[in-house]
Amino acid sequence: MATLVAYEDSESEDDALDQREGAGSQQETMEYNLLASTPKPDSAMLACPLNVSGKDSASSQKQTSSLCTTGTLQEMSILLPCNAPRFSDKPKRPCTAPPGVRPYIPKRQRLLTSSIEEEENLTGGVHYKNVQILSSVSQKVKLHLAQMPTPAAAAGIPKKLLLRLQGHHGPVNTLQWCPIPQRSHLLLSGSMDKTFKVWDATESGRCLRVYTCHSEAVRDARWSPCGRRLLTGSFDNTAVVTDVETGHAIVKADNRFKLMCAVSHPANPEVFLCGGYSSMVNAWDSRCCKVVKVYKAAIQQTLDILFLRGGLDVITSSDCVSRDSADRTLIAWDFHTAAKVSNQIYHERYTCPSLALHPKEDCFVAQTNGDYVAVFSSQRPYRMNKRRRFEGHKVEGYAVQCEFSQDGAILASGSSTGSAHFYDYNNARPLYSLQAHGQPCLRVSQHPVLPATAATCDWAGEIKVWH
Repeated sequence: MATLVAYEDSESEDDALDQREGAGSQQETMEYNLLASTPKPDSAMLACPLNVSGKDSASSQKQTSSLCTTGTLQEMSILLPCNAPRFSDKPKRPCTAPPGVRPYIPKRQRLLTSSIEEEENLTGGVHYKNVQILSSVSQKVKLHLAQMPTPAAAAGIPKKLLLRLQGHHGPVNTLQWCPIPQRSHLLLSGSMDKTFKVWDATESGRCLRVYTCHSEAVRDARWSPCGRRLLTGSFDNTAVVTDVETGHAIVKADNRFKLMCAVSHPANPEVFLCGGYSSMVNAWDSRCCKVVKVYKAAIQQTLDILFLRGGLDVITSSDCVSRDSADRTLIAWDFHTAAKVSNQIYHERYTCPSLALHPKEDCFVAQTNGDYVAVFSSQRPYRMNKRRRFEGHKVEGYAVQCEFSQDGAILASGSSTGSAHFYDYNNARPLYSLQAHGQPCLRVSQHPVLPATAATCDWAGEIKVWH
């Protein structure tokens, strides 16, 4: 009678079972293929394959012994009855990972999950695809435009929080509403987190597009006059012209110094000026991507650039302050000749981090680190109005910006205390102070169409829309 022989160097039955059970679906597939390709044995063999006698019995026992010692599970399954249990029919052991060990995740799934999480972080926790930015029109703006004979908004002061836009992970340096009245629901923001974004800031408050054209902080971001392109300046030494809809960089100008401001020419948007950590201001032509003019001055840094009405003259603000006066703090240039017109405009010992042009009158204002806004004539010789200044807010070294309403009746300014201040331009009287943020409020941008609507941003990366 044939018997099973257990060798010392052979694997134990339990180890063999563990290996076969670990094979899983591959083992079952091989078993199924072998059964399908093997002819069915006789019913007598299936009923009792070992109860034979004589010569046939010896040969059967020899074959059975050979199968038991060297055969596979598939071969054994042929000789067993149909209702006999198989090793592969046993339930698999649960694949539980030991504590402290993370389960394996395929690389493709990990890359997909990380890309979605990154985009959700950039867009404020919501994932958007195929969003048409310029084709949509806000119902609020459309209704207001239909009721108004002109697109200019009436003066008004916002007091109630309408939307909270979250998604930036660094200080938001600038805000600007789209200049096209039909698309004025779009809000542009530039941040120190290396991105600039376009938001639906009147209804949903969602982020419509995130632009990652820069490798360093975005210091300035502005709409083009046509509303289809964006001009940004960054600490990575480049100024980029970006298509709003596609997000592709059309022009990338390397200035070889960190940029603080980038401004398009009001009459010729293809030309833009760049200033920053340099004594020069470069004028670029986006059609050929070359520097066409250079404005040189003995200064250390350009803080802001302002085109006066018509684009014939340019005002630049610098951080150059002498001992007795603020010589070269504000410099007037002839745009076409790049000649210096005047550098004796502002004679107080404060720098001016931002400039704003009045939409109706021939004057402009300069935000000063003396905690007030000064008024200047936009006609030569650009004299300062010493009888009118706007006080009540704090600057304290931050790049706090100021801006006029569309009709020029209200001047709005941020503050290092986190509040937004609104002034009556005609008599320089404070109208209202809104505690908007807990961190320094860097800009208050008033809506060009909707009355009593403004957006504010702060040093913590938060954007709020007020009404």
